[in-house]
Parts: sequence; C-alpha cells; structure tokens
Amino acid sequence: MSQTTELQAGTPEFRRANWALILGGFACFTLLYGTQPILPQFTEAFGISPTMASLTVSAGTLTLAFLLIPLSLLSDKFGRAPLMKAALLGATIFAWASALAPDFEWLVISRAGVGACIAALPAAAMAYLGEEITPAARGRVMGMYIAGNALGGMFGRFLSALVTQYSSWHFGLAALALVGVICTLLFWRLLPAAHHFKSRSLAPGALWLDIRRIYADPGLPWLFCTAFLIMGAFVSIYNYLGFRLSESPYNLGPAAIGSVFLLYAVGSASSALAGNLADHFGRGKIMLGMIGTMGVGVLATLNGQLTVIIFGLALFTFGYFATHAIASGWVGFRAGERRGLVSALYLSSYYLGSSFLGSTSGPLWTHYHWPGMVIGLMVCVGLVFMIGLYLTFYLTQREQPAR
Repeated sequence: MSQTTELQAGTPEFRRANWALILGGFACFTLLYGTQPILPQFTEAFGISPTMASLTVSAGTLTLAFLLIPLSLLSDKFGRAPLMKAALLGATIFAWASALAPDFEWLVISRAGVGACIAALPAAAMAYLGEEITPAARGRVMGMYIAGNALGGMFGRFLSALVTQYSSWHFGLAALALVGVICTLLFWRLLPAAHHFKSRSLAPGALWLDIRRIYADPGLPWLFCTAFLIMGAFVSIYNYLGFRLSESPYNLGPAAIGSVFLLYAVGSASSALAGNLADHFGRGKIMLGMIGTMGVGVLATLNGQLTVIIFGLALFTFGYFATHAIASGWVGFRAGERRGLVSALYLSSYYLGSSFLGSTSGPLWTHYHWPGMVIGLMVCVGLVFMIGLYLTFYLTQREQPAR
C-alpha cells in the first residue's frame, strides 16, 4: 500500500478510527478496574484482607498480561479488527458474570475472564494505529487513545463506587457491564476496515527470530521495563490510597473515595498533551519531565491534609498518563514490521507490573502504612527516571527503529 492510503487527519475515516480507538480504550479500562474503589466493600462482604480483595483487580490484569502475547500473534496472523471486536464482546459478557457472582471465588474467576478477553484489544489497537494512521498524526491519535483509557478508568471507578454507595456492589458492577454493551456496539459500527495489515507467519522459527530482534533492540526492552514500573506504581497508589482515606481521620465512604478517581480527567488531558509535545519537541525530554512530576506527586501524599494528598495524586496521575503515552508512541516507532508482537510485549510488561506490584505492595501498607507505600513508589519512579535518562541522552542519539 502507498502512503496515500493511510488515514489522513481531518478525513471522515480518520475521525471514525480515532473515535473507535477512544471507545475501545474507554471500555477496556471501565471494565477492568471498576472493582478498585470498592475493595473495602469486598473486605466487609466476604470477610477477607485488603490484599485478598485486591485480587479482584489483579486477577484481570494477570490474565490480560499472560494472554496479550498469544492473542497478539493471532492478530498478526488473522487481523486486528476481528480480534478487537470479539474482545469487547467477550469482556462485556464476563462483566455481567461478575455482577451476578454469588461468592468471592466466582467474582475473581469472572474478573479473570474480563481480563482474558480484553487482552485481545490493546496490542491489536496499537498495531492498527501504527499501520493505518498517517505517521504525522500517530502521536496525536496515540495520545487520544490513552486519553480514552484514562477517561474509562475514571468513569468506571466513579460509577461503580457511586452505585455501590446507594445499592450494592452487584449493582455497581452491573452498571459497568451496561457501559460495556454500549461501547461494544459503537466500536463495531465505527471502526474502519484495515488496509495495511499484512499477515505474519506463526511458524516457531520465524517467531523466535522476531523475538530475538525485538530484544536485541537497544530501546525496546527498556521501554518494557518502563511500562512494568509505572503501571505497578500507578495501581499500587490507587489500590491502597482508598484504604487510607476510609480510615480515621478521613473516614470517607465509597462514593467519596470513588470521586478521587475523577482525577483521571487530569490524566486524559496530559496524555493528549504529551502526544502533541512529543511530536513537536522530542520524546525524551518531555518524558523525563513527566517522570519527575510523578515523583513530586508521590512525595506530596505524605502530607496529612486531604487537599494536599489529592493535589499530589493529581500530579502523579498527570505524570503517569503522559509518560505512558510517550512510551507507547516510542514503542510504536521502534516496532518495525512485527507491531502486534512488540505492542503485546510492552503491554504484557505493563499489566504484569499492575498485577505483581499492585498486589505485592500490599504488605507495605499493612506493616508500614503510607510512609512504607511512598518508599516503594519512589523506588519505582527512581528506576524509571534512570531509564528515561538512558533513553533521552543515549538512545535518541542513534535512534533507528527495529526491523
């Protein structure tokens, strides 16, 4: 295909693709993280610990992480659009199963099913974007896709918390499932057909060669590490801040804690802004500034004043979504021909960080309370900053995408 067949900014097909990807990202994060603000309700309803309750989040992200690569290989072989459409349909079905769960075990299994289905969408979406969107607009569209993720995460958490406050967690999760139905129908209607997809072989020899090339790239493995660390820190701070705010002296209820997730609107704005800034001024320096913003935000949460805690969380959220948007775009630039597999490896790292660090950081809260959490979070942010220095001042000097 020639460059003229790529979706150009301002055309109807471009707008349809942009809205479809935004809605796909919105639905994923709405369904995946809707249990996060109501973890304290699970501890009461089932008589379990906060760490056990967090399994309703990590079960989905863990299955997502492990299935991203196999499903991305299917998307490399059979196409992006069919897999993305099936992903949203399946995730919505499991979301209804979550709402109807009679016990904690069934709830965790259903949440794992949501993650397993969603696994087919993110890597395929990133690959679709890299193949179908004109290069001049990819940073902007990636930023808008991440903004959809942010808005979905904000809306899903707020909606489940609000409905749970005035009814029960069953109805809270049912509300999320209804949103999934609406987004799935719109996604199916809007997504344009792919014109640049080229089927890739699933032969083990070809796959092994591709993996070797990917990990031989001087930038991609470090971007995978970035994804693991920033997502682990992000899920950890939101998982356990809810427990902190539900205790004295704050004593906030589910709806009030859920409203904290409205800060995702800040992340939505920052991801779109970061995509544009990276297109114009370069990825590295913008990313370093955003990582620094994450660190300042974490430290601000040590203050005991609720307004300062919320301000610190807003700073952290702003920096996190911007860093994720820039890193995602950087991965797409360096991916070469096997975009589906590279995107899956990046996102697998991302969700493994969510599952592993999101749950294993629980003992920091249990034994050392919020100061312990801050130390753990700052270790993650510090490591990401060191990676950012390498990417900015070494890799960009010899920037060549993998082939």
